[in-house]
Amino acid sequence: MRNEDSSGTSAVALSIVVPCFDEEAVLAQTYARLRALRERLVARGKISPRSEIVFVDDGSRDNTWLMIQEWARCGQSVVGVKLSRNCGHQNALLAGMTSASGDAVVTIDADLQDDENAIEPMIDAYRDGCEVVYGVRAARDADTWFKRGSARTFYRLMAALGVNTVFDHADYRLLSQKAVRYLAQFTEANLFLRGVVPLLGMRSTVVHYDRRPRMAGESKYPLAKMIEFAINGITSFSVRPLRVITALGFVLCLGCLALAAWAVVVRLTSDHAVPGWASTILPIYFLGGVQLFCLGVLGEYIGKIYVES
Repeated sequence: MRNEDSSGTSAVALSIVVPCFDEEAVLAQTYARLRALRERLVARGKISPRSEIVFVDDGSRDNTWLMIQEWARCGQSVVGVKLSRNCGHQNALLAGMTSASGDAVVTIDADLQDDENAIEPMIDAYRDGCEVVYGVRAARDADTWFKRGSARTFYRLMAALGVNTVFDHADYRLLSQKAVRYLAQFTEANLFLRGVVPLLGMRSTVVHYDRRPRMAGESKYPLAKMIEFAINGITSFSVRPLRVITALGFVLCLGCLALAAWAVVVRLTSDHAVPGWASTILPIYFLGGVQLFCLGVLGEYIGKIYVES
């Protein structure tokens, strides 16, 4: 439901969800910029005065929660959500979205490397009827070459494995309340929102922006977490790795049979055959191929169970 502002135009009640984990160094700047954006959009009639900023404390160990409490206590249109422990970035996002009361919900990271000014065109797209608006990075010059290269390799790998994702889109997006309700029906423990949101099948579009350097603090996604995140995304939405095992086992069996035929031909037509080589090596490789093939067949059935569940 949308409110009518004083000019009679439709004003969107917006909730901006910000997951936070040990963000004390950057959070004050983040709040100041998001508050200024909110006031600017309210003054222009783009969003309703009841629009809010939802900070989700994902088990922080510093003063992050104390800062959120203070802003909420002062009535600065701030809502604080505190998780009992560190549940992970994806679960913190979902907790914030399901706690938000706005007509539309925008999720953005606390470091504001994703330009908050892209929220305005997202709202315009929402008013035009889009239920999902993806923030897509047009330029990533602020990232290191490794971060930029590994991220784009990840998106290409996901596409090759048949996972429907939006290239160069992270977790900066706008969802309508309807989309949030549908999203809440996914009860996965290993949550990968970049793969789940496209499955909603709702009308969507993209808004491009340039990625900026982090204002302060350190990234909460070191290499180990990035690899874990990528593996989670691949195994949550694709059974193709299981089929690769099946294909590898089948090819290895065929290769061993071909090599066995070649060894027989060499033995019968020349004096260059090495005694005992074929009878030792080929059975080992052939049985290895059979084992891989059998594992792949088991994997196919497990994949069907996974997809059905």
